[in-house]
Amino acid sequence: EAVVQEFGPAQVGEAFGPTWETCWFKVELSIPPAWAGREVHFVWESDGEGMVWRDAQPVQGLTKEGEKTSYILTRSLKESEPHSLTLYVELACNGLFGAGKGSMIAPPDPDRRVTLSKAELVVFNRDVYELLVDLEILLDMAQLLGEENQRSFQALYTANQMVNVCDVMDPSTFPAARDLAAAIFSQRNGQSQHTIHAMGHCHIDSAWLWPYEETIRKCARSWVTVVHLMEHNPELTFACSQGVGELGLIPVLWQAQQFQWVQSCYPGLYARIQDFVAKGQFIPVGGTWVEMDGNLPSGESMVRQFLQGQRFFQEQFGRICSEFWLPDTFGYSAQLPQLMRGSGIQRFLTQKLSWNLVNSFPHHTFFWEGIDGSQVLTHFPPGDSYGMHGRVEEVLKTVKNNKDKGRVNHSAFLFGFGDGGGGPTQKMLDRMKRMSDTDGLPRVQISTPDQLFSVLEKESSQLCTWVGELFLELHNGTYTTQAQIKKGNRECERILHDVEVLSSLAVAQDTAFQYPASQLQQLWRLLLLNQFHDVLPGSCIQLVVEDALQYYAEIRRAGAQLQEEAVQSLCRDLLQEEAVQSLCRDLLQPQACSTLVLNTLSWERTEVISRPGPDRAETLALVTVPSMGYALVQEPLVPPQPVAVRKQEDGSITMENGVIAVCLDTMGHLTSLQLLDSGRESVPDGCYANQFALFDDVPLYWDAWDVMDYHLETRKPVTTLLKPLEITLAGGLRGSVRFSLQVGKSSTLTQEIILDAMCPYLRFLTQVEWKEAHKFLKVEFPVQVRSTNATYEIQFGHLQRPTHWNTSWDWARFEVWAHKWLDLSEHGFGVALLNDCKYGASAHRNVLSLSL
Repeated sequence: EAVVQEFGPAQVGEAFGPTWETCWFKVELSIPPAWAGREVHFVWESDGEGMVWRDAQPVQGLTKEGEKTSYILTRSLKESEPHSLTLYVELACNGLFGAGKGSMIAPPDPDRRVTLSKAELVVFNRDVYELLVDLEILLDMAQLLGEENQRSFQALYTANQMVNVCDVMDPSTFPAARDLAAAIFSQRNGQSQHTIHAMGHCHIDSAWLWPYEETIRKCARSWVTVVHLMEHNPELTFACSQGVGELGLIPVLWQAQQFQWVQSCYPGLYARIQDFVAKGQFIPVGGTWVEMDGNLPSGESMVRQFLQGQRFFQEQFGRICSEFWLPDTFGYSAQLPQLMRGSGIQRFLTQKLSWNLVNSFPHHTFFWEGIDGSQVLTHFPPGDSYGMHGRVEEVLKTVKNNKDKGRVNHSAFLFGFGDGGGGPTQKMLDRMKRMSDTDGLPRVQISTPDQLFSVLEKESSQLCTWVGELFLELHNGTYTTQAQIKKGNRECERILHDVEVLSSLAVAQDTAFQYPASQLQQLWRLLLLNQFHDVLPGSCIQLVVEDALQYYAEIRRAGAQLQEEAVQSLCRDLLQEEAVQSLCRDLLQPQACSTLVLNTLSWERTEVISRPGPDRAETLALVTVPSMGYALVQEPLVPPQPVAVRKQEDGSITMENGVIAVCLDTMGHLTSLQLLDSGRESVPDGCYANQFALFDDVPLYWDAWDVMDYHLETRKPVTTLLKPLEITLAGGLRGSVRFSLQVGKSSTLTQEIILDAMCPYLRFLTQVEWKEAHKFLKVEFPVQVRSTNATYEIQFGHLQRPTHWNTSWDWARFEVWAHKWLDLSEHGFGVALLNDCKYGASAHRNVLSLSL
């Protein structure tokens, strides 16, 4: 489409935009014949992200922030090569990290322009470049190895000799200077030296400070550059301690979803990538559909992440991943080891716990044990980064920082520009070639994840074991940020569960029913995409939120249709029979009607439901439906004791159903909650449960990500009553009350509190019109229970966390995550707080708190 457009002249210094626009440039080049035998580059510098196209194929990414500003036209111009050619540059009007106004994580500036600062045809002097890289390594060794290390002085004096020997105006002096550097680099290490396994890395957030659509182009820009690198670095020879040369490969680590995007949008590039996968240079690592959040997806969602990812890698490349690669997620559920083992994975790599704000995690290589006892070999690159540049400082930090010295002698080193893409550069590789086996520095070998973990497995006998979750002591606000995304995720997980249950039952009953496998896979992949670790946590720009909410709406719409089709098939005979009987009843008993009620959970349920009556008005009915089954309800059950709702003289309201009894004051506070069988009171004397509280939320930097511990010092109970407590349903099958509060300066909260017949719990339907900035709303439930641990639901299980702050490890978990419930229990009695769309929570001493 681009090449057939009409092009006009463009000038260096000209600005293009606005943000997220795409500009195409037609670049006509003519290389002077006098440059024969020279290396010729096309240089392009701008504030945007560019990509060079040649012969209708992408060939090179151009991003100044990623140190990629030139495209090599020829390494030695031959007479037979074309001296005139046409390239196209696709320029995205956004930077590597989006277009934040004023700071990287600020909302994008919609009117930002990118400037073309350089467009040149140049001769590249490879000899000068190599000499400069030699000097850089030597000077870093001199500066960083320290005065107590003689290699520091050897490097310094060698660099000094090189300056003396080299005449910058006389290229014939360069080889002698380079020989001096080579003599230093060729002095080998002893056999005990630490070995660093360097792996090319190109972490690309599937959406973050840019929308999903831009990520597709980021993948192409980054990976076509990596392919180009591989074509010119097919073998990297390293001297090992045995003095044997090895074949070096550049592994690049990907997510299945991004593979699929490239396959769909850039088939030519994808074919080249497949060749390098076959050669073992591009290595599919990760095993999941996207690099998902490690806390908030349900157990079933996490299973589907592995299922969809591993299936894609098996179909496309003939192998599944043996390593789980999740370097940038905000904590890791204690259920992940079991899910990994069930997915054919026994190895795990991340580095995010190096971001801990309070406690330094005690290991870099260890066994991680999940809640069922499953273990995986886990490695954190000791350099605490997945975006290394191959510098001396970084390899020295990797060794010095390693907390498992003596237990293992190998570690990972992930190099390449990341987050916004970019990947490895030639200079990074050239730096590491000089450090492959140089006395005074750790041994650096280009390696693969399998090579690293294989040697770690051999050295694993002395490793320690960490039991339970890998909790990140930072970014606790991501459990709550963007409430609509959290709600959409939970609802869509439930919808897909119900569709699959009902469709499976329909197939079991009628083999003619077509199970909607392809539609479900498409919907699951949409949901899994939204579980990416900057989308579900809410740490993304507005454009991404809008896309995510649109995907949830599509899952809801399509899911409802699939559910209806399954029910129609499953209950066809029943519905047809009921239709005939209904006609008879309409003639004989106009008031009678029946309702089909389905239960997709694995236990029998007796609940009050709302159903349309004969005049279309909603009516209530108490029904019992079997596990994973359905019932046709005509005559509803009569409860053994109806709900009684009574207003007291002081304006408070009591509700009782024979199971529990509650009392609420005019502000909606729960002042009493009794389990009638035991007579046990749940709310401590003088305390209010269902107490809303507002906190200041001003973190140190990561605004959408963080809530800091000091926010707890700013607690203000919500006390402004807009509408006092009033009865909305007077009892029988259901009793309910409603009230409204003002929250902060501009927000309102309306809550309906419901007690159903035979129900052992109280329901709170809460609607908040939220208009506050830098505020945090919670609801608190002090309970008359004493326990040193609270229990939180996680994926396919539960986890206990302390309710005290004895140690720094305890108080660093002042805000934690849970799924559908948290519970505080002592022997014989407990209180649980359930929710249908929230994740942020805490339990300190005897107060259960849910972050809204």
